Amino acid sequence: MLEAPRLLLAAFSLGLALLALLLLRRSGWVFLGWNELILHPIHNLFMGDSKEQRILRNVLQHAVAGDPQSVLETIDAYCSQKEWAMNVGDKKGQIVDTVVREQCPSVLLELGAYCGYSAVRMARLLPPSARLLTIEVNPDYAAITQQMLDFAGLQDRVTVVIGASQDIIPQLKKKYDIDTLDMVFLDHWKDRYLPDTLLLEECGLLRKGTVLLADNVIFPGAPDFLAHVRRSSRFECTHFSSYLEYSQVVDGLEKAVYMGPGSPAQP
Repeated sequence: MLEAPRLLLAAFSLGLALLALLLLRRSGWVFLGWNELILHPIHNLFMGDSKEQRILRNVLQHAVAGDPQSVLETIDAYCSQKEWAMNVGDKKGQIVDTVVREQCPSVLLELGAYCGYSAVRMARLLPPSARLLTIEVNPDYAAITQQMLDFAGLQDRVTVVIGASQDIIPQLKKKYDIDTLDMVFLDHWKDRYLPDTLLLEECGLLRKGTVLLADNVIFPGAPDFLAHVRRSSRFECTHFSSYLEYSQVVDGLEKAVYMGPGSPAQP
């Protein structure tokens, strides 16, 4: 008589476990919270270093020096199998590759370097004469990015700038000798996407044809940025649906081509 309740309890427990696993894989905030607030602090405590340092160490140990593709593949393998990290990742990275190849930018700005994954990804596709500036507010992340670029052999194509985007953008023309930008990759704080887009325009850094490519516009999301560029006559937009890096959480990138000064955004 006791066998049936035990089987029911086992089935119920299994169902709860499967539901939890499904939520973890598909619910963005549950997925992010589990990794960033639980797993990574535990790893940091026991390992005595940071996730970002472990990613760099893994690259130095297992990737091929001077081979950007090897660096990317090593990071992707580590972050998909061991520790999740907020790189653009391999799936969305292919979209980034396509846009960079289509635009062939001579001057490219990245907002948010993190560990240097996207800087390596984009710089490997640029001609030797092109310039990529990547702005990172966290000095520790900026140092890791520089080491990643040095190891990949791309240090001559990329300049790592430490500081807040709103402080650095107004300095780009005079201090960094930039006239206008061919492409901007936005992958920093999502609430800075719109203010920094407006600041880039205000500082005269956008020209007709400048491409803005924004990551994570669905999750965690940048609704004010999307609303602005999609309803403004100054931008032509294309959305690329995809998934949050190393997960099954729905995400996407937005490509907004600046068409020059025009009618203001409609309310």
